[in-house]
Amino acid sequence: MSGTSADGVDLVRVDLGGRPPEVRWRFLDHRYRPYPSELRRRVRSAIRGEMGVRELTLLHHDLGRFYAGAAEGLEADLVAASGQTVWHEPPRATLQIGEAAYLAEALKVPVVADFRPADVAAGGEGAPLVPYADFLLFGEEGVRRAILNIGGIANVTYLPGRDAAGVIAFDTGPGNALIDEAAERLGLAMDEDGRFAREGEIFASQVAYWLAHPYFDRPPPKSTGREVWRLEALPGVRAIAGVDLVATVTRFVAEAIARALLRFVVPRGLDELWVAGGGAKNPVLMAHLAELLPVPVRTFKEATGLDASVREPLAVALLGYLRWLGAPNVLPRATGARRAAVAGKVLLPSEGEV
Repeated sequence: MSGTSADGVDLVRVDLGGRPPEVRWRFLDHRYRPYPSELRRRVRSAIRGEMGVRELTLLHHDLGRFYAGAAEGLEADLVAASGQTVWHEPPRATLQIGEAAYLAEALKVPVVADFRPADVAAGGEGAPLVPYADFLLFGEEGVRRAILNIGGIANVTYLPGRDAAGVIAFDTGPGNALIDEAAERLGLAMDEDGRFAREGEIFASQVAYWLAHPYFDRPPPKSTGREVWRLEALPGVRAIAGVDLVATVTRFVAEAIARALLRFVVPRGLDELWVAGGGAKNPVLMAHLAELLPVPVRTFKEATGLDASVREPLAVALLGYLRWLGAPNVLPRATGARRAAVAGKVLLPSEGEV
């Protein structure tokens, strides 16, 4: 899984069996490989739309080689790869890069990749993709649970027990992308442990102004991306500097998330919120959410014992498994598609000479 934070790749191995609605799973292990600084710079440049065709093509293949190197030594029967989203403009188009042929060549097993286009072709937004996996993995009878992932963009899945018809999911809006960009202005890639946010002053009037963005009033299904949520695109951002900018942006992210949950999720009945992704490791962001929401807020690790970075690659693994079975793996009610897509393109490894 390479998420919208665009900082590297998380890999998990999971033992999967069964078919929906009863899927068996057992977590095996997890590794993280950060992008080298130059590769990360190029990915960020692609996300900002600054690359020509040649540069984007070279990056597509270089990312594929990086994925293959990151997976070196892992034993698997099947690989699922999300790819790196560099442009997401629903419902018209979405683009994930990272050539999967390098994974098939390196590991000599089938690879499922490029999940989003099948949903877009069926009239959906191609995101969020993980709600059905969340339902199969973490839906629990009698518990109304929401799983929030705070990556570069934040998204939520609402699980009303074991009723798939009641699942809703959508992107709440900005996540770590804005916080990381604010931290970069202070010379660091991220605000580790929320240190800058804790030191800075929150400009509440600016937060309120940013919350007037029309995205927040759109009902689900909906998705968004870094094309919209860039620091330089926020009105008035130049008037805030240093740790104050990090603190203000962090509060904005928390209030955007809380506003989405209070409007679209909490009225349906909510018992608890699990928080995954890199944002779960930011204690200041977590404290804001606990203050703003009327339900217990726990990290994914507190709830499951698994690292917060495991949730999305675990879901991608299940999506690939379902695609291999030929089973639908995307909830159309979450993406707005006309039907449930069997999403993902299967790439078989070469087996010898012809």
